Amino acid sequence: MNLHLLQAVQISWSPSLGVTRAEGDCETVLHRPTSEVMERPLHVVLGTTAEKARELDALARQDRRAVEFLYVSLGAGDPVPLRLTLGMDAGEATAAVVDLRVLLAGAPPVQLSGLASQLSHELRNPLSSVKMAVQTLARNTGLSERDQRRLTIANREIRTLERMLWLVSEYGRDSTPNMEQHAPRSLVQEATAMVAPELAERRVEVRVDEAPDVPRVKVDAGRLRPVLAQVLLNVAMGLTEGGNVEVSIVPDDQGRVRILLKDPAGALPEEERDSLFEPFECRLARGAGLSLAALRRVLEHQGGDVSAETGPDTAAVFTLTFAA
Repeated sequence: MNLHLLQAVQISWSPSLGVTRAEGDCETVLHRPTSEVMERPLHVVLGTTAEKARELDALARQDRRAVEFLYVSLGAGDPVPLRLTLGMDAGEATAAVVDLRVLLAGAPPVQLSGLASQLSHELRNPLSSVKMAVQTLARNTGLSERDQRRLTIANREIRTLERMLWLVSEYGRDSTPNMEQHAPRSLVQEATAMVAPELAERRVEVRVDEAPDVPRVKVDAGRLRPVLAQVLLNVAMGLTEGGNVEVSIVPDDQGRVRILLKDPAGALPEEERDSLFEPFECRLARGAGLSLAALRRVLEHQGGDVSAETGPDTAAVFTLTFAA
């Protein structure tokens, strides 16, 4: 197998967690040449912690082809999403490593769907266990205010992870949408309700300005609402406490409907516009690198589109267009 053509790396390591073998495209996947990978500690090579490296080693030595996902910093660049398939090879613990950004780039829908399904399955089960444990602790009436605040934060982050898993699943989804007529204002309001706790924490409101006589639009609301909710929350995260997310709904002269979403904190550098809607490339997503990519994918599957431009006050303006 030509690992360079696949843009993948296979590494093996000793019981002391020092890398003993590295094959494939190390510079693309691990952001360093093979010579700088050999005999280095596993956690350094993968950009993770020593504790996590020990967990990966234990999984590999079970030899069950376990799959793990890491979001790590390699070198001076942006964090990298890695997928590891762990097992044993010639008596050594080993991992096949790929960069998810490379895997997703130009991938066919079948590949995206399979990857998204596997990712969701691998992460949802442990996340459900964490969620149940946090909810059980929250019922303890004897907790201090500090512990209650910690559980509030934990619940918020669990909701964030659940939305992110949904975005990954939606990005890879290729089934036929269930198209029905909906009022655009209702779509925005229902999306807002999905992230209401997070908006309330930031004391941010979503204000909708709708032009007269806006027609209903035909969409799959069940798939659109969660993606739109995440984008609304991303914009809210860039606002100061007590700010407003401004949404405008207008018809155009071709009978289409446009929803305009203003992001005051989202400046659009010219060099980043081409990658704005690419998976894991959007700097405006503030940690949710699939939100805009998933939004475009959902809208395109439903006959619409989304674009971005810089407004007169340098704010980013996202325009969601729904077909007539």
